Amino acid sequence: VYVFTECGFFFLPGLGLCYSIINGPTNATVLAGSEARFNCTVSVGWIILIWLSNGNPVLTVINSQGAIETSNRFTSQNYTSSNGFTSELIIRNTQLSDSGRIECSTQEPNEKSFAFLSVQVNGSLFITNSTLKVKENKTVEIVCEALGWAPAPDITWMTNDSFIDKSRYVTQQSLGSNDLHNALSILTFTPTDTEILTCLADIEALPNPQNATVTVILVNSTI
Repeated sequence: VYVFTECGFFFLPGLGLCYSIINGPTNATVLAGSEARFNCTVSVGWIILIWLSNGNPVLTVINSQGAIETSNRFTSQNYTSSNGFTSELIIRNTQLSDSGRIECSTQEPNEKSFAFLSVQVNGSLFITNSTLKVKENKTVEIVCEALGWAPAPDITWMTNDSFIDKSRYVTQQSLGSNDLHNALSILTFTPTDTEILTCLADIEALPNPQNATVTVILVNSTI
């Protein structure tokens, strides 16, 4: 029997039920290898809910059957309340290729909601020497290298507990393999005392910047 409601046509054995998305998913930024979670809440009377990643169906939830999973990386948890039904999509072991549009759809006309997933990669960061001896009144260039990041990290420098002015270092970025980014930062520094220099690399998904340090030891040039 075809039934027409405000939501459109249905082919149902019984009456047509109209339902809508109450709350859709929200944007998420996560580190590669971790979990990403998205919630979608539909009103009472829902029949089917489909999750799509970049346009490809990854998980289907049917009211009468529950979740139908096609990959062990895409699973779900479900929550029911008096106001409606919430499906939580869980993406395990996120990969860079998962970045993009995550969509919740009820297959009703205009009843879809989407958010964006940004998967970021925490690469490596290092300064070649852990200690460096510099004579008085001498200027030295210190190189900090970041490899295999996505997106390219924001590089800053600190001496002891203070940030160094950006005019004192130059950072170059390049695209490496597998769509990962590299950065090379060169700090020009004239020590006035023995100091600890810290290179920091930051991306949005990191709770705290990654850092690499070098101890610059001032050597008395007097013979």
